[in-house]
Order: sequence, then structure tokens, then C-alpha cells
Amino acid sequence: MTTSNKPGGIRPPSLQLLLQHPAHFFALGMGSGLSPKAPGTFGSLVGLPLFWLISPYGLAWQWLIIALLFVFGIYVCDVTGKALGVADHGSIVWDEIVAMMLVLTVTPNQWPWTVLAFLLFRLFDIWKPYPIRQCDAKMKHGLGVMFDDLLAAGYAMLVLLGLQWI
Repeated sequence: MTTSNKPGGIRPPSLQLLLQHPAHFFALGMGSGLSPKAPGTFGSLVGLPLFWLISPYGLAWQWLIIALLFVFGIYVCDVTGKALGVADHGSIVWDEIVAMMLVLTVTPNQWPWTVLAFLLFRLFDIWKPYPIRQCDAKMKHGLGVMFDDLLAAGYAMLVLLGLQWI
């Protein structure tokens, strides 16, 4: 969603903004959100190696770490959205990073499953089936930015778990 919330209008993301504040660095996916095309896809890709860093821990620890990253994301996405003048600017990709990490918690550690997990998450994040689109439209600021991707991750996880069950 791209809704301006800054009187001066939308500020384009830049390397200068990325380095201006630690919140911007993380919200912009350590630079992946600066991609001129498909920043959400590049942000989701950043979630893969970050998940592999926490993958040696048990599932409960993975979920705890991801929950903390989610809460952290509410803050950094809010700060960066205000700086950009848009609550959910496309360059803000921390939400994709954290959601992709969550999807990987239920994904078998085999490359075909990882590719499928990535594609499913991107599909649901872009498509925004009910109630994702409605939540995206109603929820604002950092929580709104993070929450719709959490729902997209939930859909991807359900499909992955269903396929594993079959």
C-alpha cells in the first residue's frame, strides 16, 4: 500500500536514507529494498540466509527470535515510513524478510521445498487474498506493514504443511 502521510509528499528511498538511521538500514532490508524492480522479492531473498543463521536452534527458539524481529520491525517500519512520507513504501522490506523467515520454520531443508516456500510466500504477499488485502487497507503504520506479510506467511505455511502431509 502506498499512502502518503507526509505533508511534503513522498521522499524517494536512497543510499543516503539507508545510512541515515539504523531503523532505515533494517527497514530497507540492508539495501535490498533499494532495488528499482521487485524490492519485496529481493527482501524476501534476504530472509533466506538470515533464517539459515537461526536454523540450528530448535523451533521454539526460531519462533521467539522471529517474534522479536517482528516487534522490532513494527518500530523500524514505522520510523522509515514516516521518513519516506508513505506508511508502507515498497522499499520497506523488513516485513518480507521476517515473514519469509517464518515460512522457512515449516519448510523441509531441501532446495526444492525452499524454492516452493519462497514462491508461495511471494504469491500470497502479492495476491493478498482475503483477509490480507482488507487488513492491509485498514491497519496503518508499522504494525500494518508487518501484519499483512504475517498473514501471507500463514497462507504459505498452510499450503506447505498440507503438501508435506500429502
